[in-house]
Order: sequence, then C-alpha cells, then structure tokens
Amino acid sequence: MKVLISGGGTGGHIYPALALIEQIKKEIPNAEFLYIGSDNGLESRIVPDNQIPFKTVTISGFRRKLSVENVKTVLRFLKAVSTAKRYIRDFHPDVVIGTGGYVCGPVVFAAAKQRIPTLIHEQNSVPGLTNKFLSKYVDRVAISFEASKTFFPKEKVALTGNPRAQQVYEASLEKSGGRLTELGLDPNQKTVLIVGGSRGAKPINEAFLQAVPALKDKPFQCLYVTGDVHYESIKSELTTFGELTNIVCVPFIHDMPQVLKHVDLLVARAGATTLSETTALGLPSLLVPSPYVTNNHQEKNARALENNGAAKVIVEKELSADRLVQEMDASLEKENWQVMHEAAKAMGTPEAATTLRKLMEEVIAEKQ
Repeated sequence: MKVLISGGGTGGHIYPALALIEQIKKEIPNAEFLYIGSDNGLESRIVPDNQIPFKTVTISGFRRKLSVENVKTVLRFLKAVSTAKRYIRDFHPDVVIGTGGYVCGPVVFAAAKQRIPTLIHEQNSVPGLTNKFLSKYVDRVAISFEASKTFFPKEKVALTGNPRAQQVYEASLEKSGGRLTELGLDPNQKTVLIVGGSRGAKPINEAFLQAVPALKDKPFQCLYVTGDVHYESIKSELTTFGELTNIVCVPFIHDMPQVLKHVDLLVARAGATTLSETTALGLPSLLVPSPYVTNNHQEKNARALENNGAAKVIVEKELSADRLVQEMDASLEKENWQVMHEAAKAMGTPEAATTLRKLMEEVIAEKQ
C-alpha cells in the first residue's frame, strides 16, 4: 500500500500525521509513504527527521479580506496543484490524506480531481479554511470533536479522534514513574505540569512566577516547562525565591507521553494535540486558550472539554496568580479531580489512529 500524506504549518497538523504513519507501519508493515509539505514550514524539518520521504510545494494561505496578495495565492495554488499532480503521478498512491494547514490544499485537491481516494482529518472543533474547502472534494472527513460535524457534508463525516491520542496513550504505558525522579521530582507526590508550548506562553509564564510564593508551600509539586526562549531568564528569576523543593523548571520535555502519565493536573494552552493527549490519558486540565488563533478555535476546543467536566477554562485576560493557584487547589481536591478525570477519560480516543487507518481502507475499497 502506498500512502501520500500532506499537512503542515504547525505541530498540530504535523504530529497527527506522524502518529497515523506510525500506526499504519505497525499494522501494514509493507506500506510506503510520501509526505508533501512546504519548504519553509515546521514539517520541512520534522518529517525528514523521522526518515519519511518528503517533497515540497510552494503555497501560502488566503487572507480573510480581499487583497492583492490573494491573487498571488491563487496563482501559487494553481502552480502547487500542477507540482502535486507530478508527485502523485510518480508515486502512484492508493490514498491521499490531508491533516490540515494550507499546504495540503493543492495536494488533496489534485488527488481528488484525479479520482484517487482522499480523506482529510480535522483536529479542531472549528475547522480552518483549507479543510472547509477540501471537504467539497474529498471522499471522507475525519473529525476529532463532535462540534465539527456541522461544518462538513454530513454524509462524509466520521468521528475518529486525533491519531496523536493513541500514540501518547500507548507510549505512556512504556515507562514507570522513574522519569519524574530523573527530572528531580518525587513520583509519590501530586504533580502539576505547567507548559505553554515549545516557545512558551508569556501570560502563563508571568502568572506562574507571580504565584511561586504561594506555590512553594503547597503539598503538591510543579514541573514548569518554560519554552527554550524564556528558560534562562525564568530560571534566574526563580533563584530569587530561595530554595524551591517542590518546583522544577526545564526548557523543554522531549518524552512528554511518559511524563504526562504521572502528572495529576496540566496547565496549558488549548491546542487540539494537547487536548487529545489529556483526554487519552484522562488527565484533568486548566486551559488558557491562546486568543491569537484563527476563529478563536482554541477557546472553542477548551470549552468542549469544560462543558463535559473534563477541564476548567481561564481566558487569558482573566489569568492571574491568585486565579491560577485557586484553580489548582480546587482541581486537585480528591472529589473534583476524580470527576474531571472520569470526564476526560470518557472523551478520550486511545484507538484514534487505528480508527483513522480503518477509515482510510474503507475509502480505498469504496473507490475500487
């Protein structure tokens, strides 16, 4: 079987694609892959690092307002479609899958026009322009949130969850609490993980630093992931609080699944990948959605969890040290934690990658 995958721009589009590829390799060992992305997106580094054949097209996203730049985007799109057709002709894929980001637009469109089996995967509760456009042409649309159904042709939609959920769930079973010890934490103590993404989130950083005087005497410990950019300055500032026996600061965690398994509460942004990870593990969370994303989709993602009792949402303008500590205390209370844990677990999709792989095979069979 030959599988062509396209998606990029952010990790939220790339990591689900990689999780799906990993699962297909496990279940179909002789499968071959080609990944098409942009030459300047994160995928241009991440995908080749995972030893996956990689090709590029040149494309940019549409502006939501009329502009001269959109005319250029149309021309780039048409050229990218032509390039994608050449890649498709050379690779002869059995199926083409788009995981979001404007780079998959011309690739999946080109495949659909050549009547190759196609499907797209939407990670967010509110889809982006590219997936809305592609939904008119593809055979099936896989979604991660029930709320996404209304944006797509109902006869094409299938709720699969996010493939990253299965990857994290299975990886979390591989190691014991020894990973917390390596990080300088007590595996027998309640742990709160605070993280704002690979580059950090300034509002979360600021609220946490202001909360340190209150947190250093709490009966739980904090693992604080600052992001590489902010690490040195924050580490220096933490030294002004004296000895902190229950707070550990690191710039980045590469083996997040093993750490998440032994965390009791997560404080983070509300990207789709993060939420798929927390629900797969039944992990309660305090979510601070980024207000700087298209259609405010992070808050809508977060509200989906909050409405089911799996998380608490703190919008950025209401984030403060006092509010942060208050919500941590409340969420770690035994009864509250158990309710959130069960609600998150109920929303989890620990077999999402396998479900999406099965949907892929259905699409292929339907076109034969």
